[in-house]
Amino acid sequence: MKIAVDVRMMFSSGIGSYIRHLVPLVIRSMPKARFYLLGRPSEMRQWRGFAQSARVKWVETTSPIYTIAEQIELERKIPKDTDLFWSPHYNFPVLWKGKLLVTVHDVYHLAMLKGIGNLTKRFYARRMFGRLTRQADALICVSQFTQKELFRLTDAKPERTKVISNGVDEAWFKVKKGKRPHDRPYLLFVGNVKPNKNLSSLLNAFDLIKGKIPHDLMVVGKKEGFITGDPSVLEKAEKMGGRVRFTGTVDQARLGQYYAHADLLVFPSLYEGFGLPPLEAMACGCPAVVSRAASLPEVCGSAAEYFDPLNVDEMVRKITEVLRNKKLRTRMIALGKQQARRFSWKKTAQGTCGVIDSLLTRE
Repeated sequence: MKIAVDVRMMFSSGIGSYIRHLVPLVIRSMPKARFYLLGRPSEMRQWRGFAQSARVKWVETTSPIYTIAEQIELERKIPKDTDLFWSPHYNFPVLWKGKLLVTVHDVYHLAMLKGIGNLTKRFYARRMFGRLTRQADALICVSQFTQKELFRLTDAKPERTKVISNGVDEAWFKVKKGKRPHDRPYLLFVGNVKPNKNLSSLLNAFDLIKGKIPHDLMVVGKKEGFITGDPSVLEKAEKMGGRVRFTGTVDQARLGQYYAHADLLVFPSLYEGFGLPPLEAMACGCPAVVSRAASLPEVCGSAAEYFDPLNVDEMVRKITEVLRNKKLRTRMIALGKQQARRFSWKKTAQGTCGVIDSLLTRE
């Protein structure tokens, strides 16, 4: 059997983590299969050590995502002997006529259209999801929340849809505190500065309490160059002087130190299909205060403290409570480790291989 996988987004944030952790495990778990990996040349070189398997062949693609050009190139580049095409995002090749598996991380592009930059992107999202639910032989949703949203906003058929959760990298549980990445106590936010991340509300909350706590706010993630940015965040941060720090993108080792030394992760998202940062923080022993929205209660369970993401006062109360209550912090750290252990990429790979096997053996 020959399986083609779109790995063009391997170094994007959430979807990139999904691709980098899951695809190698799926390949190792299916020793009789051959794989075509469609990706960009510069990124292939960074993944070269993995790609030297005789069962793996790289297929170079260069077109940008969310464009007509990607559709034309994918149709041209997918090898003709492919038995199954697996797209890890909704921008699947619409001209592909073979068996199709698509992973749906969230339905943000339909549920929160105001966050999409322009009419062209809104139209693209609507058309792609409309075709996706008709063409895909199977859909993997990364959470029950995403599955419910998919059913709410599209004509997806339940019998073609399966929930398979994301995993937590085992390396997060092994992080040991090294040199502090910041010389003052700090609260931590991890994620790109996009409207659904709701960082603007967190900055409003931090502005209310910064005079009462010694902490800075560290913002770890891509600050510029993303598709749908939130310029109001930068304006608010500048007014607080050096108390808000943007680190930009950091590697996993550096991020582990930010988690390990943080007094608290604050994750105020309005919309998340899964939300890995709270689980990564928990695995590192950092308590998490998160939004009571979307998939986060499903993912974080009883290990996190929750707030209404639109209620800045409640956000302030929860942050303050966890910082000041040592017994609560100790309990949250213990529960957090347990909660993060519920998710593993090995389990994700097992479920994904099961779906692939089912599709390839189905007449």
